[in-house]
Amino acid sequence: MDRRFDTRLQEMLAQAQVSPEVIKGLLSRLETFVLPFTAALAEPEQRRHTVEYLTGLLSKLKHKTGEGIAYLHDQERQGLQKFIGLVPWSDQSLLLTLARQVGADLGEADGVIVFDPSAFAKKGTASVGVQRQWCGRLGKKENCQVGVYMAYVSRKEHTIVNTRLYLPKEWTKDRKRCKAAGVPRAVKFHTRHELALEMLEEHGAVLPHTWVAGDDEMGRPADFRLKLRGRGERYLLAVPSNTLIRDGDAAPPQYAGRGPHPQNPFVRVDSWCAALPESAWTTIDVRDGEKGPLTTEAVKCRVRARTPTGGTGPDEVLFITRERQADGTFKHDYYLSNADPEVPLEELARVAKAAHRIEECLKRAKGEAGLGDYQVRNWMAWHHHQTLALLAAWFLNQETRRGKNPDPCADHTAPPGIDRGRDRGTPEGQRPRKAGTARHALAGTERVRPVLLPSFS
Repeated sequence: MDRRFDTRLQEMLAQAQVSPEVIKGLLSRLETFVLPFTAALAEPEQRRHTVEYLTGLLSKLKHKTGEGIAYLHDQERQGLQKFIGLVPWSDQSLLLTLARQVGADLGEADGVIVFDPSAFAKKGTASVGVQRQWCGRLGKKENCQVGVYMAYVSRKEHTIVNTRLYLPKEWTKDRKRCKAAGVPRAVKFHTRHELALEMLEEHGAVLPHTWVAGDDEMGRPADFRLKLRGRGERYLLAVPSNTLIRDGDAAPPQYAGRGPHPQNPFVRVDSWCAALPESAWTTIDVRDGEKGPLTTEAVKCRVRARTPTGGTGPDEVLFITRERQADGTFKHDYYLSNADPEVPLEELARVAKAAHRIEECLKRAKGEAGLGDYQVRNWMAWHHHQTLALLAAWFLNQETRRGKNPDPCADHTAPPGIDRGRDRGTPEGQRPRKAGTARHALAGTERVRPVLLPSFS
């Protein structure tokens, strides 16, 4: 191995280690972390099961299912499985607490709320919401469930704060099938965009933000962009390359002297982009990356998009980024925004990059917190598991920031706001508490995963 790469490898391995002082007191911190969430649960048994389930989601279990988690705790599986799939506790109360914590800990005035559908491949037809539909993870249509996720991104960190299960029309039309899967009678068909607007209505107020972002599935419908505009939200949404736009900055065709004044024709955004001269592009340093400055080239223009009915939409800003690939070609991303045309390219680029953070959030939640490990079939169990997995991911987020900013007093238990110090993560309001010494599923090794957390045993 080249000595340069060997040196870099040793640096990376060193970064993947956490000292015993950082790990010490982990169980006590988890128990304290859970308290604001379990306050909404009526029964002591439910509160106990919440801690047990979170412990299992944070463990090294290969399959983080109710059965596997129960056996991890040397219990019969029925108790935890009933807690997840049969006991009617409010997952929405826990998610609201989560959003409030995220807003308080990570909130910045120019934060970004990001929406993204994510699919889970599933066999059979009985599991709630399963049908043959687009599965982004596999890159094709497949039998799967689809959840719509809402994440919050700031310069401090990023995490998922809410989710909804997308229920296709074929399901909502079949009441017998819905009843068998435990879908409440009040649940009607909602598009993925309507689910996103519901989550924005619920939690947008507690998440300081200036922007709403999403991929081209979210940005494709003009109606979704119009509804965000009507709510006073500023958006930057990716759109497909075949989106039709009319250039608002180009001079219109010459007037012939009679009839209506001619307008520039509608063109595809990729065709409009291909006709740009090289001088139109501006190179932007978006942020520091692991391998050096993260740069992109960008351009913007005032446009109006074609509506599905053949009309012309309101004024928007077309924003395009391009990045050179290994083979020398460019990868282009296209966005539409209702921002003021004078918003700097640097700000638009920051938001575009922030929107991609939700992929990191989903990867972390699936890989570290068991988001996709469930083996449940009914409506209640799906939402309960997803909610607890998002809480586990948020705990990992807090531990990651704690590991990056170790503090002499960080081994003591503290309120949820421990990482909200004014100066580089200095904890506020700490209350020392002696850590327990009992053997527990979270007690274990010093080696950590890529997010700087211990590989729980």
